[in-house]
Amino acid sequence: MTSSLGVQYREASSADVPAMLLCRQNDPGDPRMAAYFDGRHHPQQALPQRVGYVAMEGGAVVGYIAGHLTTRNQCDGEVQYLFVASSYRRRGIATNLLHLLAEWFVKQSARKVCVAIARDSPVEARPFVESVGAVPLQRNWHGWNDIRDAIP
Repeated sequence: MTSSLGVQYREASSADVPAMLLCRQNDPGDPRMAAYFDGRHHPQQALPQRVGYVAMEGGAVVGYIAGHLTTRNQCDGEVQYLFVASSYRRRGIATNLLHLLAEWFVKQSARKVCVAIARDSPVEARPFVESVGAVPLQRNWHGWNDIRDAIP
């Protein structure tokens, strides 16, 4: 477990999904999250290898990220979930979560990593991924040609 400014980070599992959904408040999230973490839900062209991390403060999940290896969009990896509770945004939590996932991708020899930016994504999503080096790949998709560029 790592820590930064009172927020602790650790690897996530399907047991964390109820707390992950709770941090979303009125936003329902993806009902397939537990199945994703258990390896029973596979996004298009996803490979079995996957990982997630949670950010916690005071015992409550305040953010999370997850990703997997893939062949989608000619990428090696895909960010499946990235969310930080609105009251915790702009504190570096999403950046720290992304660094953890990027390090995992590097250990898996995944360099080109993509992330979907859908119409219903939070307004901060596109500026955030661009601030950490992602570039547009195609409609609704951004990515890093080398995810190592997202690690300080």
